[in-house]
Amino acid sequence: MWSSFRCRRVDWAVAVLFSFILAGCAARLGPEVLTPVAASSGEKALQIYVATTREREISSGNVFTANSANALNFAKFVVSVPPNHKSGNVEMPTAPPDPRSSFAVVDQAVMSEADFRKAVAPQGNTRRKKHKAFVFVHGFNSNFQESLFRLAELQADIKIEGIPILFSWPSQGQVAAYEMDKQSASYSRDYLMALLTMLGSSSEVSDIVVVAHSMGAMLTVAALRQLRIEGKDRVIARLGRVVLAAPDINAITFRAQIQAIGPLDPPLLVLVSKDDGALRVSSLIDGGIARAGDINVDDPVVREAALKEKVQIVDISRLAQHDGLGHDQFVSVAVLYSRLHDQAARYRNTPGTFIFADDDETFLRPIDIGNQVAVH
Repeated sequence: MWSSFRCRRVDWAVAVLFSFILAGCAARLGPEVLTPVAASSGEKALQIYVATTREREISSGNVFTANSANALNFAKFVVSVPPNHKSGNVEMPTAPPDPRSSFAVVDQAVMSEADFRKAVAPQGNTRRKKHKAFVFVHGFNSNFQESLFRLAELQADIKIEGIPILFSWPSQGQVAAYEMDKQSASYSRDYLMALLTMLGSSSEVSDIVVVAHSMGAMLTVAALRQLRIEGKDRVIARLGRVVLAAPDINAITFRAQIQAIGPLDPPLLVLVSKDDGALRVSSLIDGGIARAGDINVDDPVVREAALKEKVQIVDISRLAQHDGLGHDQFVSVAVLYSRLHDQAARYRNTPGTFIFADDDETFLRPIDIGNQVAVH
């Protein structure tokens, strides 16, 4: 898938070029942008909850480091959306943030586990209306504040139904720390399981939506596999949708993992792109093995595997790129979400391979076994 399970040759010059592009990203956000500022009138405010395996810089604050904590830390942030927000973009703040032109933190609070549970996953009959939980798991080379504002952007664009929760693991936020990030993501597996179990055991959570990007998808798949192995089927049954965006997972390993997890209802949704430069570099690091996020949906083997494993694989190569690498094209899905809703509902429970079309009337088209676009 999987690319017919073949190892893929990667052009060294291209891979090195991508490495330099990645390393040359714009200046990174520092923790000072998490300091609350006064909200301006008219800006929309979004409430985001956080469960993280990052250490706090100080126990009484919400500055999170790249070190691994020995327990989950919890927090709440209120983020304002700038009035000039353009869908698909994160108008990153400078210090001090200006809510009139960028996303900005206008309030925050340290939370205990009990506070967090009461807010997002209360137990017993509280007679409150049931809600969805929307969990975002960020990817490689992401610091805490970047991940927070990315979730705020997704919430603003999709208009998330339910409570947004950022699961942040201790990525170093450095291109050169790829292997260290993999270890940190693996370390966080049990803690993501704990969060999903907490949500899944709440009488007030109707279902759980998980969107995991890049290396965060690797972490998510590992957590789901372990939940299944431990017999926590009731937690998995509460999953309303699991979306893996540009999953940075060895494609051969990925198929074994989804076989262990078994079919989900609705099916596991995998967003892939043929133009993902970051995953080409990941493939090189992993000995040339294809990544699950850049498999070829035109390959009949991929189509057959998707049907057999009951997953949905959607090629989003034609959507706009926001990072110049094709690694964040999933953001464009969020931009189109309102227009895609009806078609997505049509194919909600249909496994197979799909592709975004060129015309504006039919965004999503299934690919048949003979690699031809199905007729509607």
